[in-house]
Amino acid sequence: MSWFWFLLQLSYALNHINRKLMLEPKVSVNARIVVVGASNVGISFLETLIFCPHLKFNNLTLISTHGLPGKNAPDSKNRGFLIQSHCFNDKDYALMSLCSWVNVVVGKMTGIDRAAKHVVVSKGKKVPYDHLVLCTGQQYQVRLFTLIELLLCLRIFFLFHPGNVIVYGNTIDIYSTAQTLLSLGIHGSRIHLVQPPLSSNVTCLNNNAIEKAVKEALSKNDVCVYYDSILAQWNEGDHPDPITCASFTTNTRPFKLQCTAFFNFSNKGVDYETFKAINDACLVYDGRLVIDANFHTNDVTIRAAGPLTKFSNIYYANEWTHSNFSSKEIGFQLAAAMLNLFDPTLEPVSEPPEDLDRLIPMYKGCKIQGGVLPGGYNYLHISKPGIPTRLDVQITQPNYGMEIITGDATKGNYFRIHVSQYSMVETITCLSKEPFPVSNYICLFGQHERVLNNLCSRWKEGLIKDLYR
Repeated sequence: MSWFWFLLQLSYALNHINRKLMLEPKVSVNARIVVVGASNVGISFLETLIFCPHLKFNNLTLISTHGLPGKNAPDSKNRGFLIQSHCFNDKDYALMSLCSWVNVVVGKMTGIDRAAKHVVVSKGKKVPYDHLVLCTGQQYQVRLFTLIELLLCLRIFFLFHPGNVIVYGNTIDIYSTAQTLLSLGIHGSRIHLVQPPLSSNVTCLNNNAIEKAVKEALSKNDVCVYYDSILAQWNEGDHPDPITCASFTTNTRPFKLQCTAFFNFSNKGVDYETFKAINDACLVYDGRLVIDANFHTNDVTIRAAGPLTKFSNIYYANEWTHSNFSSKEIGFQLAAAMLNLFDPTLEPVSEPPEDLDRLIPMYKGCKIQGGVLPGGYNYLHISKPGIPTRLDVQITQPNYGMEIITGDATKGNYFRIHVSQYSMVETITCLSKEPFPVSNYICLFGQHERVLNNLCSRWKEGLIKDLYR
């Protein structure tokens, strides 16, 4: 019986074949397509190519530091350090079964030879390509441990090292990390959240009610929070391995904290070895890898997408990058753009009119953030893509639409829906002590309020008391 229940819990791909499918012709594509980075963009790109119904890609390769996502991953209970994008989960990875279709090279890209058309991977291995796709994303640059190593040994580490933990930054990941540390049994008095000044006037949560609930939870758990504090140095300027203390400057007086572990979530950047490989290959780099509206770099055989990239200055849209959009949709559109090279059923793409050649593409898929925040609050935020703007400023706009709010954030039953002026669901925010069906709520995005049983009119009539029910 125990084996029966064990099999029920496994996620797997079920492949079906029949006579009709066997007789359906498929065009074989033997071009060597190499994808660097198992990011959401990269996985979405590979998924789109693999399941193209009339094409068979025989030579897909993924270069990834940790191999395929979903393989040998830590227990799901310990994945709370970083907020999730909900693009893919373990079940999605199992259903895709990428290992059946994609060659995987475990390692890190250290060089690109554009003349010989191969990628150099750590330990000198060379991976040849006809088409190279770069989607390594951005990472937090400094950590005392890698997160995977930390998940495996954190309980034991803090059992024998009763020092402080510093969590530095002002992204939402500092809150999910603090909650994970608390859930691992680390007392709140040993956790120090140090937040540098904001680079804009938009906070990571951008919701006063939720921010209040999180601050109260941190205070209740004795977590120390420091605001507007800038990291000055480690170990008083000495060698930072191991880190034993960190010094910070403020507008009033500097301070120093002893620590056993340090998490840096202050900003994300391109990995140094990735940057060096790109720069040495003479690909145009301006803070990020420069691309055009069709994902091209300055090499016609090399494309790139995701947070690694930025649009060329000719578009005059520096505030817009792929980071503003859904990574899953970006990967799909990248694959769609490349299918024009291989799919004989598609008509050749004509050159856009000259006046449209300088417009960046806009995508419609929702941006999602989800995780567990201090206080054990299950958090989910679904919004349309765009440049972040303060919520209180958005509400004052004449074309804002209406918002429907039930519950109280501090009580753990908060639910907010923003319906646009066109009666479309544009934003969903949940903060709950109880788990909720994330996938169902994601499906609500972009729906007309009438599809939701005339949501707005029932709200105005006072018929809706709890959106969770």
